[in-house]
Amino acid sequence: MKNIMKRTLLVLAFLPSFILPQFAFANEGMHLDKAPIDASNHESLQRGARTFVNYCLNCHSANYMRYNRLLDIGLTEKQIKDNLLFAGDKIGDAMKVAINKADAKKWFGVAPPDLSVEVRARGADWVYSYMRSFYRDSASSTGWGNCVFDPVTCKVSMPHVLYELQGEQALNHEAHELTLAKPGKLSVTEYDTLVGDLTNFLAYMAEPAKQQRNHMGWFVLLFLGVLLVLTYKLKKAYWKDIH
Repeated sequence: MKNIMKRTLLVLAFLPSFILPQFAFANEGMHLDKAPIDASNHESLQRGARTFVNYCLNCHSANYMRYNRLLDIGLTEKQIKDNLLFAGDKIGDAMKVAINKADAKKWFGVAPPDLSVEVRARGADWVYSYMRSFYRDSASSTGWGNCVFDPVTCKVSMPHVLYELQGEQALNHEAHELTLAKPGKLSVTEYDTLVGDLTNFLAYMAEPAKQQRNHMGWFVLLFLGVLLVLTYKLKKAYWKDIH
C-alpha cells in the first residue's frame, strides 16, 4: 500500500513537467490582448448580442443558449422578438442556425463550431484577439489569414465576416505586426469596442449564471463569517467554567 502511494505521489510530482512545456510551446510567440469582460455592463452585453445575431448566427449556432436568457441582460421580450428573432423562431428556442453541417463543411472545409462555450474553451482574450487579427492573404482559400488561430501557418477556415466594419489589414511577416491597409466603416477604436462587446456577450453566453453565483458566493462567505463569530462565542461560553 505504501509503495502504491509513493508511486502515485511521484507521478503527480512529475505530471506538471509534461503538461506545462506543451502549453508554453502552444502559446509561444502569440500575444493576446486583454478582453474587456464585464458581466454587469448590460449595455455592452446587449450590443454584443446584436452583433452576434447579425453576423455570427448565420453560420455558428449557440445550442446551449436560449433567446429568453437575454431578458437577464435588460432586454424586454418585445425587443428580443422585434430585433433578434428570425422568422419562425420563438423566444424560448435555442439559438440555432438553419445551415446544414454537411453543406457548411463542404463550403468552408470544416463545419462552423457551436459558440455556446467557445470562450470557456479558448478564453476571452483569445477570442477578442482572434476577431481583431484577420489580414488579407491571397494564398489562402478564404482570402484571409489569422496568426492567432494558427501561429505557425496562419491559415484559417473562417472568412473575416466583419471586414466591412474593420477594413483590411496587412501582415508584416518580418516584424510580425498587423497594419490597417484599407479602412472600414468603423475606426480602429470603434471596431475594438464592437469586438469587445461581442466577446463580452460570448463570455456571458458561455456561463450566464456566473454573476449570480458570484453574488451568492459573497453571501455565503458573509454567512460563514457570522457563523464563525457565533461559534467562537458559543465555544467560549461553553468552556468558561471548565479548567
